Amino acid sequence: MAEVSIVIPNYNGMKYIEDCLQAVYAQRVEQEPDTEILVVDNGSTDGSRELVREKFPNVRLIALDDNYGFCRAVNEGIRHSQAPYVILLNNDTQVCRGFVWELVQGIKRSEKVFSCAAKMIQLYDKKKLDDAGNYYCALGWAYARGKGKPVQCYSRAEEIFASCGGAAIYRKSVFEEIGLFDEEHFAYLEDVDIGYRAKRHGYHNLFLPRAKVYHAGSGTSGSRYNEFKVRYASRNSVYLIYKNMPFFQILLNLPLLTVGFCIKFLFFLKKGMGREYAAGIKNGFALCVKYSKEKFNWNYLGNYVRIQLELWVNTIRRLAG
Repeated sequence: MAEVSIVIPNYNGMKYIEDCLQAVYAQRVEQEPDTEILVVDNGSTDGSRELVREKFPNVRLIALDDNYGFCRAVNEGIRHSQAPYVILLNNDTQVCRGFVWELVQGIKRSEKVFSCAAKMIQLYDKKKLDDAGNYYCALGWAYARGKGKPVQCYSRAEEIFASCGGAAIYRKSVFEEIGLFDEEHFAYLEDVDIGYRAKRHGYHNLFLPRAKVYHAGSGTSGSRYNEFKVRYASRNSVYLIYKNMPFFQILLNLPLLTVGFCIKFLFFLKKGMGREYAAGIKNGFALCVKYSKEKFNWNYLGNYVRIQLELWVNTIRRLAG
């Protein structure tokens, strides 16, 4: 039985998927745990599905009939995985030597560790970081720690708010407790949401700088800012708050949340996408009406308090740059 499963979601990733899989095989070290590789294809039409089947016969290919989004794809992979640990890996990544071993050793540090994030480096500018773990703050903003900073930064293993689902390992047993990725997210903020849920249940998320991966970025959506991403990210930001914060916590953070959403609106208005941002907010409130909110649990009171303190600290971190 495999000790770790690598789940790679793919949608029209012909430009990336072959290099991604070759790097996964090349990164192996002597201490490599038994590993299975699953590619979950979201109805690709560019031939990338056929490429995986022909050139990588040892890879388990799960072929979906349509593009159901990142969340549905990785959930299918998690359900089909046979290992106690699952690594999620974007198709536009190239992992470095020892990547799997470092992640597995990191998550084994404690049974209270839910996920461990890799150090993501920009593929086309290897001197700069892409992501050193995700933070979430009281302004309602999620952000990639260290983005654009020199690659030498963030060289210490430490706790983060959530792991970027583009290159991270997860403890599969915790999914049975908190649920899988929320498929209503489709894409964007789903990794922050699941990291938040794990923290509410008393688990931790870590950053492991020795697990390194190069990331092209926007391999599926095509650019850092586009109408699709802006609409879904703003929609999901409202939904994430509704799902994870008790009502008293929403009221406590409401002044900062209002400021945060106004700043974001003005930012995207300047970029000519204010209408898309506003439409996403509207859709987010519609989702809140559609779904019932998780009830407040007094057993998790200490976790709520710790999360709130972290939200305030992360706000200061974000504003300080």
